[in-house]
Amino acid sequence: MRAVTNVGPAPDLNPIVDIQILLHYAFMQHAFEAGAVVALTAGVIGYFVLMRNSSFAAHALSHIGFAGATGAVVVGLSPVAGLLAFTVAAAAVMGGLGNRLRGRDVTIGIVLAWTLGLGVLFLSLYTGYATDAWATVLLMDVWHWTSLVVLLAYAGLSAIPDAYYQAAKIDGASSGAVFRYIQLPKMKRVLTIAVLLRFMDSFMIYTEPIVLTGGGPGNATTLLSIDLVKVALGQFDLGPAAAMSLIYFLIVLLLSWIFYTVMTKDEVQ
Repeated sequence: MRAVTNVGPAPDLNPIVDIQILLHYAFMQHAFEAGAVVALTAGVIGYFVLMRNSSFAAHALSHIGFAGATGAVVVGLSPVAGLLAFTVAAAAVMGGLGNRLRGRDVTIGIVLAWTLGLGVLFLSLYTGYATDAWATVLLMDVWHWTSLVVLLAYAGLSAIPDAYYQAAKIDGASSGAVFRYIQLPKMKRVLTIAVLLRFMDSFMIYTEPIVLTGGGPGNATTLLSIDLVKVALGQFDLGPAAAMSLIYFLIVLLLSWIFYTVMTKDEVQ
């Protein structure tokens, strides 16, 4: 195999020659050109920033622009557009406030930290094909438990006495009226149980997302149950995992009790 030679100029101990070698590459030329433009622009703008005593506020613009860029990516826009929009808007607000920004370092710091956290949140929300992943997990879970709901509904229908159907037939009720005034009211308890079971089970979804998507893309389908398993078995933090499980159970129990109370409050005992 023939060795590759003469890839580029060899470095030298002479600094002038080394600079000429660096400028031999196109990407270094572009880097120096961009750096020169940025330095000149920052120098001119920095003069006015220092004159207005707003250096810390101007520093926050980079964090605000970061939030704008990541937010634009989440909604499917160009990150450059989001960066420019957020930065220009924040700069306009700062310019409008004028001298009132002086001595507000604590407030500016809070805004800086908030926009940085907002950008991180947008990054976590950007998951590419998150909608397709959610739809797939949802469809699989519905298909998984449809048989249980159908079985409960069939049991509820079978428990309705024939006398109700005979009375409706004598009165000439249509099939829609039979469903609305006979079947649906008589199946209310069964349907309440079915919905309650599915409601509680929705908090324990684990198999579908872990098998289909592994919690991705990104964290789009990473549910609390998956995080709980990661803490308990992945990190082996049994104490925090036990606390999370107990809190999770109490939340599910409270929401289920509220749901059942609302669904059955109109029934006459």
